[in-house]
Amino acid sequence: MLNSATDNRNLPAAMSDREFSRFAEFIYDQCGIKMPPVKKTMLEARLQKRLRMLGIGSFQDYADYLFSNDGAGQELVHLIDVVTTNKTDFFREPAHFDYLVSTALPGLAASRGTGFRKGLSLWSAGCSSGEEPYTLAMVLSEFAEHNQGFSYNILASDICTTVLDKAKTAIYLEERVEPVSLPLKRKYLLRGKDKQAGLVRIVPELRNRIRFRRLNFMDDDFGFREPFDIIFCRNVIIYFDKRTQERLINKFCRHLIPGGYLFMGHSETLSGLDVPLVQVASTIYRKPQ
Repeated sequence: MLNSATDNRNLPAAMSDREFSRFAEFIYDQCGIKMPPVKKTMLEARLQKRLRMLGIGSFQDYADYLFSNDGAGQELVHLIDVVTTNKTDFFREPAHFDYLVSTALPGLAASRGTGFRKGLSLWSAGCSSGEEPYTLAMVLSEFAEHNQGFSYNILASDICTTVLDKAKTAIYLEERVEPVSLPLKRKYLLRGKDKQAGLVRIVPELRNRIRFRRLNFMDDDFGFREPFDIIFCRNVIIYFDKRTQERLINKFCRHLIPGGYLFMGHSETLSGLDVPLVQVASTIYRKPQ
């Protein structure tokens, strides 16, 4: 067994303030995430694992690799995976789903008329490991059962490839699906053959409604032109500064139909931002028609 002294010899030297500033500036430029000085210890700890995996002995050597021609294209995705925080749950902030069914969907139906039957387009922006888009799929499938002809499709995006891979598998520990009601579990979850493993999987009918893709909010062009009726972007913009928040929300609005809805996280506000949205409920906004 390795002792602590041996373990410490395998760790790179402490990250200098200059190295941290260099990483922080690069992370902000590439994905808009703020890295204030208080985040230095967190970044250092998370990057140590990456350095060991690459066999790199210092943060200076890692920076040289990251900013080299070879590393720039290959390592950025891994760096972003390291620094992004992915906290999510099924039916997180349940009031949003109540509003979706009781107000947003009927409101869209009233404004679009028969066009609503052609299908609802929804974007889960910052979907993490998939709990949010699969929750939306459950809620919308239940709505469809009581509204003949209604259909929907969901785009789910994230910058982190690790969580997207997990989301695509749609396999979760049973403890992760505790917030899902028993009737919905019976309809939309499949238990694994190995009962001891405690795993469940989302049914194919819901998986087929969702397409996953990697997307960086800092890109000038998201790579699609389709309009969305509803965008969920919850607990994401808290990592950005005001200027980046405003720029991102305006990008969302360009993809949102007139009368469409934007759902934000419970700790987020658009107050003070110059964006073409009207608040209609707590952390819920609508684009004027």
